[in-house]
Amino acid sequence: MPPKHAYRPATVEEHKALAHPLRLRILRLCLDEPKTNRELADRLEANPATVLHHVRTLVELGFLEEQPPRVGRRGAREKPYKATGLSWYLTDDDIPEDERFGSVVAMIDALRAEVLESGPGREHHVSRLGLVLGDESADELNRRLSDLVREFQERSPEPDGEPFGVFIAVHERKR
Repeated sequence: MPPKHAYRPATVEEHKALAHPLRLRILRLCLDEPKTNRELADRLEANPATVLHHVRTLVELGFLEEQPPRVGRRGAREKPYKATGLSWYLTDDDIPEDERFGSVVAMIDALRAEVLESGPGREHHVSRLGLVLGDESADELNRRLSDLVREFQERSPEPDGEPFGVFIAVHERKR
């Protein structure tokens, strides 16, 4: 199956939008099924007005799409939103290093919140190790991890599957 989007560098606005842990959580929650602003606010234990601000930013930049309205529990008209997957196809190639750091921390914060929300026993594999690598080996590690992630990223969701999150970080350690 061909990629849904072509890989390209993120714009400054897209990068800033993705450098916020709450926005990353919203995208993850809307990945598998559409969610309304109220559903998102309840799940995130956040103020609905704050969540709506973030939802509007994500819609404006193409990270979320508004779905057809539906009738809610009390008969009110609700607008659900679904993640487009665009964020998976953006690179930070054109973003200055000091600005990239903020998005890395946002991803770590979002991951931490998701792991805590899932609770004990829901982690399937966790590894943490330290390596000493030369440039060629570091490039190979990054390339192979990227290839593996992209292979799974392009697969269609499995009908009987369970939702999983994947977080991979390769970073230089301070000596």
